[in-house]
Parts: sequence; C-alpha cells; structure tokens
Amino acid sequence: SDQHQMLPTNHASRYNGSFFPEYIRRIVRYPQMDIEYTFWQMFHLCVNPSRVYRTTSYHKQTKNQWARDDPAFVAILIFFMGIASFSYAIAFQSESLFGMLRLILWAIFIDFILFGCIIATANWFIANTWLRTKSHMEFSVDQKVEWLYAFDIHCNSFFPLFLILYVFQFFLLPLAMSTSFLATFFFNLLYAAAVSYYFHITFLGFNALPFLQNTVAFLYPIGLVIVVYLLALVFNFNFCIFVMNLYFGK
Repeated sequence: SDQHQMLPTNHASRYNGSFFPEYIRRIVRYPQMDIEYTFWQMFHLCVNPSRVYRTTSYHKQTKNQWARDDPAFVAILIFFMGIASFSYAIAFQSESLFGMLRLILWAIFIDFILFGCIIATANWFIANTWLRTKSHMEFSVDQKVEWLYAFDIHCNSFFPLFLILYVFQFFLLPLAMSTSFLATFFFNLLYAAAVSYYFHITFLGFNALPFLQNTVAFLYPIGLVIVVYLLALVFNFNFCIFVMNLYFGK
C-alpha cells in the first residue's frame, strides 16, 4: 500500500512539487484509484451534493489537505466525455476520423480542463483574496484554499452539467434542433438549470471550508443566468442550436 506515502507531515509537503507528479502517475495506475468511492461521489453530486462535501473535513484530518489525492474522478469524467463526444460526432456525421478526434480532444482539453483551470484559478484567487477570515490568535496560521481543491470543486460542479448538457440533451437532439418557441423555452431552461446547478455546487464546495466567509458570493452568477435566460426567450434564441452550430456548423 502507498498509504504511508500519502500522509504528509505538514501542509507544505503536499505542494512542494512532488504532489502533482504523483497525482498524474496515479491516473495510469488503475489499481490505486478508488473507483467505487468516485461513483459514490458522482451519484451524490446529483442527488445530495452537500453530502459529498461533508467528507472533506475528514479528508483534511487524515490527509492534511482539502483536495483529493486520488485522480479517479478526473480520469472517469474524461473517459465519459470521450464517449459522449464520440456519440455526438456520429450523430452529426463527422466526415473524418480527424474531425472526430478533434471534437473529442476539444471537449476534454478545452471545455473541461482549460475552462476548468481558468474558473478554478479565478475562484481560488477570489476565495483567498477576499473571503478568508482573519485569525486574531497570535500564533495561529491563516489557512488558504488549495488550488487543487478549487479544481476539485470545478470537477464536482461539472459532472451534473455534463449529464444534463452532454448526455440527456443527446437523446433529445431531434427535438433540440426545432426553432419553435416551446423548444427554445425547454432547452434554454435545460441550459439555465445546468449552469445554475454548477454554481450551486461551487458554492457548497467553498462553503464547506470553515475559514471562508461570505461564500454566498459564488451564487451571485445565478442571477445573471436568469437574466440571460429571460432575454433569450424574448428574442427566441435557442442555446442548444447555437452550441450545435458552434461545434458542427449544422
């Protein structure tokens, strides 16, 4: 077992440069990934996301970090996204193997990883700059949000969005491409719900950290989502058709 290697003596040892290579190495070591626990997390992110974050304090006590040290969640989500992207490529009759591969790589490395890193970095900066509570004890150490924990939150938030906008939407594609107002109403509602739930799970993730305050700020973007949704209805702008045209030009 590598468990003894995963218990640091202090916080800094987790982020001295050796952690990320170990994290990456574990992606290709299937036996070291806790697949069962990952599926437990994925299920509860859809039905009771608060329960997932209640385990973070236990993880902090045992591993001395808030972030996961197991890359199974990221690995499984990437695998699912590959399958979903391949399915969309087939459905839209992508002309070439290169086109299919480009779609799969774009979904994984741009939609999920690149945008995830940008959002995680922004949230990490906001939380550490403005939301941390200051300790008044002379010898206490101010805690900070780990960047990898901010990325974990993105992964958690992205999974239900993936199920709604990649999987559920796929089975409704014949209806989705309709220009009727009813189709616009339903699919825009689908997009608004998925994005709002993303921000809700993001809020829960940061709210689970005892040294942060005013984390309700992570819910504020939902107000913008509602405004955009209403404007899209007024102008009969169908987000599903827009996204499909963006990816497939059809």
